[in-house]
Amino acid sequence: MLNISIVLYHPKWEEEVLPLVREVLRVKNLRAIYLLDNSEEATGEAVSQLPVKDNQLSKIHYLFNGANLGYGKAHNIALRESAFERTPVHLVMNSDIRVAAEDIDAMYDFMMAHPPVGQLMPRVVGLNSQQQFLAKRLPSPLDVFGRRFLPEKMIAKRNKRYELRDLDLSRPVNAPYLSGCFMMLRTEAAVEAGLFDERFFMYPEDIDLTRRIHRNFLTLYYPQWTIVHAHARDSYKNKHMLRIHIQNMCRYFNKWGWFFDSERQAFNNL
Repeated sequence: MLNISIVLYHPKWEEEVLPLVREVLRVKNLRAIYLLDNSEEATGEAVSQLPVKDNQLSKIHYLFNGANLGYGKAHNIALRESAFERTPVHLVMNSDIRVAAEDIDAMYDFMMAHPPVGQLMPRVVGLNSQQQFLAKRLPSPLDVFGRRFLPEKMIAKRNKRYELRDLDLSRPVNAPYLSGCFMMLRTEAAVEAGLFDERFFMYPEDIDLTRRIHRNFLTLYYPQWTIVHAHARDSYKNKHMLRIHIQNMCRYFNKWGWFFDSERQAFNNL
């Protein structure tokens, strides 16, 4: 069985959340879906609008946190539930994802059949059907801040390597960084790695967790399945979000090393 967690903040219930929950409830291997609301006011009554059977409704757990805990800290609430009840697979997912229930079941079956795999992310495309390169090498400061502040021509070659576009992405890749928009986790692997580091409010928590899982398990980009991701890129549009991004990336490099990170060098040798 698997659990799914989605962190909400001022959720778009009709546009995103309810259609996604309706689809997820079709997953045959679903034990529970956790809707973790970091908004200032609870809006969970929207769940009652779902035209579902009582046994399906019991699988939905709306948890109002009363404050914006951050992405990783909120997901950890549900991950600890998965660990406590020994649910073998836990899917961390954004609300702006479109995915078929059958594909979630197929990915779950793949995880169960391949114990060395600790994390899985499928091919991701945008609303325009263009691939989003969300499986990456571990970033250096230049990779992160160069993408944001330097002219594209100056960083193009380095960015191509960072986004694994120097590899054949029609085949699986054991990548050390998989996006937090869709993280199918082996619960055992996530617990062994220590779950999300709650010091990161948002942005690098997915890099940090993937690299820790990558130490002892495969962390696979697996293009057999494709999902759609709206991908707002808020830090490119909002100065407040840009500040949060910079602060948390600085925390990440303070933790792992700005210029000297031997694990980064080893993991990036793909």
